[in-house]
Amino acid sequence: MIMQPRPTRRCGLAVLGALLALAPVAPTAASQDTPKPAAADKPATPATAKPAAAAKPAAPKPGKPAAGPKTVANSKPATSAKPAANAKSAANAKSVPSAKAATPAGKPAAAAKPANDGASGKLAPELAQRLTPAQQETYLAYREARAAFDLLHRAFWRKVDAKRDARKARRLLGQALTADDYVTAFPPKYQGPELPPEISRIVAEVKPPVVETPLPAVADFLAHAKKQFGFVPKRATEREFKTSYASEALKVGLTKDQVVRVYALETGGQGTYDMQSGVNPISRQGRPISSALGYAQLLHANTTGELVKHGEAFARRLTSMAEAPGTPAPRAAELKAKAGIVRKMLRAARTVPNEWSAHQRFAMTPNGLGIHALNLDADLGPWIQVLKLKSLKDSAARHGYADLTGAEIELMNLAGPGTGLEMMTPVGRQMPTPNFFSEGGYARNPVVRDKIAAELLATLESRMEVHLKKPGSVEFTQIFDEVARR
Repeated sequence: MIMQPRPTRRCGLAVLGALLALAPVAPTAASQDTPKPAAADKPATPATAKPAAAAKPAAPKPGKPAAGPKTVANSKPATSAKPAANAKSAANAKSVPSAKAATPAGKPAAAAKPANDGASGKLAPELAQRLTPAQQETYLAYREARAAFDLLHRAFWRKVDAKRDARKARRLLGQALTADDYVTAFPPKYQGPELPPEISRIVAEVKPPVVETPLPAVADFLAHAKKQFGFVPKRATEREFKTSYASEALKVGLTKDQVVRVYALETGGQGTYDMQSGVNPISRQGRPISSALGYAQLLHANTTGELVKHGEAFARRLTSMAEAPGTPAPRAAELKAKAGIVRKMLRAARTVPNEWSAHQRFAMTPNGLGIHALNLDADLGPWIQVLKLKSLKDSAARHGYADLTGAEIELMNLAGPGTGLEMMTPVGRQMPTPNFFSEGGYARNPVVRDKIAAELLATLESRMEVHLKKPGSVEFTQIFDEVARR
């Protein structure tokens, strides 16, 4: 599945200068990356506030307001050759109340009000009624610990984003990147108290969790394709689809090793051509976790992008196949109709700017969802996915990487072409993976977490070796050999 980075912004030199001012970000009390032995992430208890000094009797003045609350977060890797997987995060919160003017002489000071009406005063009435006093204290302690952790977590990802933007600016200016252009730590990990199950149950009953809207599934892609474009993909057996896929791959210069290794990793070595990420291709159990489809697990926005680049060539090729001598009349009619549908889809896709962010938005519309069904067609599916893999190889060649391994192509497929190449540079290989993925992408994909780029590449390679032994991969390898002998 291709997890594209954020699109590069077009910016003038003034904006580039502003971005460069962000990097390298000097170590501050709020965020440092100096290597240090890994330890559990535990936000420190806020220090007790000190009362303001009393005003001098001779000249009573209002006290000078104290500095606002500070949060100190140290997310630091271990002192080994690479950052530790469990980075240390510490937080020392210190809050000093502003000093108040001295109480006028002769007037008694007002009685201090309690900070709250007890634990129940901090909770919604309905929840307070359901929890015992002890449970209320436990819940509040948990909530405060999570809030402190969330501050550290947001600060970490803000720094990652700032560093990423600064790297884009440096690249546009032709400047070489160094280790100072990256965050060298991993995200902080929550180490505070957990909420006991009985309290979690009560909280969920009082405030049920928001039900997530299911992601579009294969049935949705097919329904939109038929409704919006009158398109019903031509079905095929797995052997037929793999044969066409292998033939296309060899024609454009991809190797058996590159293609089968991507298939092995993306599908677990047993995927079907209509496999969607999150759904077991054998049992058909599970639910979609993304729009990724097929042997290369293309996202719906990837399909839109490939259609924009190659749609007209696809339509011409279908027409040529229809007009080839010996083509049966029903098949010729089918191919010509399909060419017309491809052009109709292409017109729809070209109504938005030809850029990744626009394709992402378009891909979630009825037209975009219908276009994604092209991956399921016996004619067009192999063309689209093979050309996407070829574009990764071509991009790498332009940057001096002529011979990519299957794992390197998969890294570009996983992180996006430019990001994958950055991860393969000498500096990028030693940097933690949060630098190369969005916060959401990092959280959703366990294979990328708590690794430096070199470790991720090694993990991809090792997983490929395991999945190459699965039946689907073995069959695909045999088919490649058969096609190559023709």
